[in-house]
Amino acid sequence: MSKSIEIEIRKASVLGSSMAYRETDAQDAPVALFLHGNPTSSHIWRNILPLVAPVAHCIAPDLIGFGQSAKPDIAYRFFDHVRYLDALIDELGISSAYLVAQDWGTALAFHLAARRPDFVKGLAFMEFIRPMPTWQDFHHTDVPEEQDHAEAARAVFRKFRTPGEGEAMILEANAFVERVLPGGIARKLRDEEMEPYRAPFPTPESRRPVLALPRELPIAGEPADVYQALQSAHAALAASSYPKLLFTGEPGALVSPEFAEQFAASLKHCALVRLGSGLHFLQEDHPEAIGRSVAGWIAGIEAVSPQLAA
Repeated sequence: MSKSIEIEIRKASVLGSSMAYRETDAQDAPVALFLHGNPTSSHIWRNILPLVAPVAHCIAPDLIGFGQSAKPDIAYRFFDHVRYLDALIDELGISSAYLVAQDWGTALAFHLAARRPDFVKGLAFMEFIRPMPTWQDFHHTDVPEEQDHAEAARAVFRKFRTPGEGEAMILEANAFVERVLPGGIARKLRDEEMEPYRAPFPTPESRRPVLALPRELPIAGEPADVYQALQSAHAALAASSYPKLLFTGEPGALVSPEFAEQFAASLKHCALVRLGSGLHFLQEDHPEAIGRSVAGWIAGIEAVSPQLAA
């Protein structure tokens, strides 16, 4: 009889603040580091961690300002998240890891891998962020029946990036949590499932981290520093040889199945997993398929690693 998987929520002191993280108890196994996006938290990995825990020491942080992590007085730009994640990795003494990422977690993973290629044992990712030369590349789709939805998404995100409008929609109306999140999940979340996503953002001030990230999306060259950093990170990703696993949903949101297939083919050692019906937050629609795929992928790599080192 297999022993039950213990998942603890812990806190670490990071850069004068505090970051929360979920952790499983297999301390002697390779680390799998799970990185979430906006406006979620490590909670989104809750049904995936138990499936990966038999083969890995799972660590799933709440990014600074999200989940149960603290909300210091910072801008919550992409590079702020880089600093805090780097500091957490150092604080926890993680020397190498399998990265498992979605949304802004992928941008952090790509950037981390470009700077510290020896840190990365493998990269599993989905609904990823990339430099988008034009607004047409954001929520791009070749499927005619999806065109109207894609155009509506572009219009909403343009408003999020507009001073005044973004504040009204995200800080005051909490639109990212109440509309973007459920709108990016194929199934309907029950109220009790939404509650952990609502809890970190009860007031307009508490939602500043959520507002910052749509304004950091690298679209049409802006913001220039993020755009340039992610161009470099994607170039490093294309040149890298560590194992990769790309998940795609149908029709997807940031990443269509067609684009995912082309992207996987452009990388070295990248397998593609088609999950079926899914939009942006694929962890809520396909936790079992993602968890079992990641677990099998890690186990397979670990099985041949000693032979490669011999």
